[in-house]
Amino acid sequence: MISQEDIRFMQQAMALAQRGEGAVNPNPLVGALVVRNGEVVAQGCHERYGDLHAERNAFRDADSRGIGCEGTTLYVTLEPCCHHGHQPPCTEAIIEHRVGRVVVGLPDPNPLVAGKGLKQVADAGIAVDILNAQNSSEEALLVHDLRYQNRVFLKYITTGRPWVVMKYAMTLDGKICTRTGDSRWVSGPESRKEVHRLRRRLKAILCGIGTVLADDPMLNTRLDDDPSARNPIRIVADRRARIPMQSQLVQTACQIPVAVACGADADPRKLQQLEEAGVQIWICNTPEELLDRAGKEHIDGILLEGGGTLNESFVHAGLVDEVYAFVAPKLVGGQDARTPVEGLGLAHMAQALQLREVETRMFGKDILIHGLV
Repeated sequence: MISQEDIRFMQQAMALAQRGEGAVNPNPLVGALVVRNGEVVAQGCHERYGDLHAERNAFRDADSRGIGCEGTTLYVTLEPCCHHGHQPPCTEAIIEHRVGRVVVGLPDPNPLVAGKGLKQVADAGIAVDILNAQNSSEEALLVHDLRYQNRVFLKYITTGRPWVVMKYAMTLDGKICTRTGDSRWVSGPESRKEVHRLRRRLKAILCGIGTVLADDPMLNTRLDDDPSARNPIRIVADRRARIPMQSQLVQTACQIPVAVACGADADPRKLQQLEEAGVQIWICNTPEELLDRAGKEHIDGILLEGGGTLNESFVHAGLVDEVYAFVAPKLVGGQDARTPVEGLGLAHMAQALQLREVETRMFGKDILIHGLV
């Protein structure tokens, strides 16, 4: 039975899990607490992909300070793993440390785990409780928050496709550039800094060839407060492989990975040149094929930073999961000025995609509208 105290400790474990954001992909965010007599005696989280999992970090914390874990309660936000990957099974560590009870936030849908971790722990004589949204409104809210925290992982592990975040900046009259194509800058520096934080969180960034030809972007992560922040894998949707060999993306492909998603009819000589420069070639004819290929490359999340044409292709295909729209208090006008989602558009307002769990925040003078599709 889950108590109010259990809920409080699980909330603490969830906050701890957040520390791994942007470093553990494609693994989930996980936090763990070791509690004795209502007090946290050790804690840990999954800090970086390939490193110790949250449970083993918590036990290492306890071991380093000579704290025994026998009879304690372990709170962990996701079902403990029971298979060998980069790290040994966490279920073994739980059993070895003779924990008395394990409280789990979410079951792990990974087929390698999927209930088997809970069973191993229970078969060892350890009490196991898992949050159930049907029990109370407090549990339901916490389960919702835990699923939201790991929304990228949960989609990726169950579908094999990455979570897709569409980001754009537009003026108050809905333009992403002027009629001449000038877009520097629609949004202010505070908004642009938040975009770099998004790049750090997600494993890949996708733009269209039009953006590359117009802006020659680097698509890397630039944060003064985190100069060593991880750069995303850079993907260009470029059906005919028109990306210039002298572009910043191609010139830096050996330092930061670049993939060009092109059609089977792209010039084979150009593709060979790109490969020799260190660019990966993905043959993809549709947005769906691009996401399937990204999933096979262990990319669990993609940030769309393209123009209206690329955005429309993903919106039309129903492939966008989340939206970040930065609205600047500017008016530029112009019927030929580009908008965030181009194409023919819908015929009826009732067909419009609706965002849920919408939040608004201020970044400098800009307003961010953020929500899930």
